[in-house]
Amino acid sequence: DVQLQASGGGSVQTGGSLRLSCSVSGIGTGNYAIGWFRQASGKEREGVSCIGVSGYTHYSDSVKGRFVVSEDAAKSTVYLQMNSLKPEDTAVYYCGAAQFCSLSSPSGYDYWGQGTQVTVSS
Repeated sequence: DVQLQASGGGSVQTGGSLRLSCSVSGIGTGNYAIGWFRQASGKEREGVSCIGVSGYTHYSDSVKGRFVVSEDAAKSTVYLQMNSLKPEDTAVYYCGAAQFCSLSSPSGYDYWGQGTQVTVSS
């Protein structure tokens, strides 16, 4: 049974930091790309970052230079370190598993976690 569980969300002020975790079970993180998407209220889900099987990382322009994605294969966990947070980063963050690293569409992802809320206040 494949499960992805996102955690680590919370409320911070502008400029603060949070680290999200995506715990993966049932599939090896070395066999799937893990992506982070977010969905703000009333908006479509958008890609934020992903890490491929080879360790390749990709970021959306809106978070490049502020967010860092990494993986601890031994713990089957992928992290998203979010720094210099802005109010526009407020959203529910989801992690998903896909064959290939992609931020263009959530439809390419085979499995999803339940999401964790991130709220950034000004």
